[in-house]
Amino acid sequence: MRISLPIETQNPGEKFIPAAERPTSPGTAGFRVEEHWLELADGRMRYLKAGSGRALILIHGMMGYSFSWRFTIPALAPHATVYAIDNLGAGLSPATEGMGCTVRATAERVLQFADALGITDFDLLGTSHGGGVAIMVAALCAERKDARLQRLVLVAPVNPWSPHGKRFAPFLGSAFGSLLFRNTIERWRSLDYLWLRRLFGDGARIPPDSLAGYRIPVQNNHGFRHASHIVRAWTADLAELERGLPKIRDYPTLLVWGTKDRAVDFHSAEPLRQNFRDARLVAFEGVGHLPYEEAPEDFNRALIDFLTSSQFPVPSSQKTGFD
Repeated sequence: MRISLPIETQNPGEKFIPAAERPTSPGTAGFRVEEHWLELADGRMRYLKAGSGRALILIHGMMGYSFSWRFTIPALAPHATVYAIDNLGAGLSPATEGMGCTVRATAERVLQFADALGITDFDLLGTSHGGGVAIMVAALCAERKDARLQRLVLVAPVNPWSPHGKRFAPFLGSAFGSLLFRNTIERWRSLDYLWLRRLFGDGARIPPDSLAGYRIPVQNNHGFRHASHIVRAWTADLAELERGLPKIRDYPTLLVWGTKDRAVDFHSAEPLRQNFRDARLVAFEGVGHLPYEEAPEDFNRALIDFLTSSQFPVPSSQKTGFD
């Protein structure tokens, strides 16, 4: 079972995305995926909700949105209450002009989301740039002695040990780079396959709905413009993440990577793992930057094992050992 492409309606506040196209998998029957909207100071956040149990918040990558988790949400629904957000400015979530797009600003909005919904404790999964945001959420919780965050799942997160993007991202964030990018990739749909192909280890595994799905925010919500704002802060964000990592070493953490990742270097996984006292690294041979799309069954199995394993228990809410 997976989620269909977003559907346009006259009343998005009441819209609901049906699960369709595949038979219901064992254990997922009875769970539906609902679409909701939340007013925040910087915009209107769209999110999907499904399942029951401990809250699990999913944070997408830079050009992703809740659509990225269409193979993941149904598998997780029997094990958690899943919230898949569209960060403001991404997906279908509109943002105010001039909104801050640093990892810290985005992490603050994730916590605002949890505050608004009254989520008292949660696990957090972030991928790529969203993995960096998840690291910053954890750092903020550690700084504030906020015990709500319990466990982390980081899927090929941006990190200080990966050389990929350290030069290219600041170039894209420059006035010239942004103009060049928006006048080529943004306008020429024929190039969509090329950039998407780089995110997969095997192009034959690109889901047939991916190109159409990832084009929607570009058409409806200026997705590339938002991405250009993110990369402008790339260098400063990496420095902030490096400062934040020592603060989060006590969180039980699952790291997930594809060995053919061209976006965030797989070799950065081990030094990142060593940052944590209690971390497991799961690597998928021959898989690229999006294991949840390229190898969804294996990805879901690893994630469910982590969430339900007694080897990675939820820490006591009384724990105060963060530095």
